[in-house]
Amino acid sequence: MTALAVARRGLLVLGLPAVLFTVWWFATAGSTDFYFPPLATILDSFGKVWTGDRLLSDVVPSLLRLAAGYLLAVVVGVGLGLVVGMRRAVRDVLEPVLELFRAIPPPVLIPVIMLFAGIGDTMKVLVIVSGCMWPILLNTVEGVRAVDEVLGDTCRSYGITGVARLRHLVLRAASPQIVTGMRQALSIGIILMVISEMFAASNGLGFTIVQFQRSFAIPEMWSGVLLLGILGFLLSLLFRFAENRALAWYHGLRRAQRNP
Repeated sequence: MTALAVARRGLLVLGLPAVLFTVWWFATAGSTDFYFPPLATILDSFGKVWTGDRLLSDVVPSLLRLAAGYLLAVVVGVGLGLVVGMRRAVRDVLEPVLELFRAIPPPVLIPVIMLFAGIGDTMKVLVIVSGCMWPILLNTVEGVRAVDEVLGDTCRSYGITGVARLRHLVLRAASPQIVTGMRQALSIGIILMVISEMFAASNGLGFTIVQFQRSFAIPEMWSGVLLLGILGFLLSLLFRFAENRALAWYHGLRRAQRNP
């Protein structure tokens, strides 16, 4: 990729956030509204609040819970999705149950999860899993079901079965849709990370933002919201980088098909 292409891509990625921050800055400059302070005041609070001890006591625990819940959701979602997608009998039995649980909003399950998991980190991780698992599971099922039948017949003809077939055909063919589900699950995980920390918590981003709101520390509260937006943006960039590396063959194939 040339330097011009890199600069162009960077402009596309950072252009809209820069415009939004500029509009926010001038729209709130000189604001005397207690609940909507100037962006300059929020940024000043940001530097004071989210550095030093609070970074380790609130931000790091939140990210660790998000990572644990997200990775567990990937393992469960992909594993169960492979079984459901490859076995029609299993799909016929589980589909009504899966549709039932998928329709339940994860925040509603927080009181239920608290009953058997307590109010510690386990509860917060399970809440994240309960929401992140579904897009990964459903996309995995659809990806497995969409595997080319001709390729499946070819594998059988060459005696490629079992783990080898799963690794070289099923997972590779379904990986674009699996990654799509993982991308959707990441944004859901960030939301549930914050919501879970608003219930019976003693640290974390969600807990701290609520404490600022209850104590009417409005600039500090907005700085927490801003931090969540920045974290979401950075995690999205990181995921996109990993996706481009893992699915380089797929994106290359699509480019070749568009430009024969």
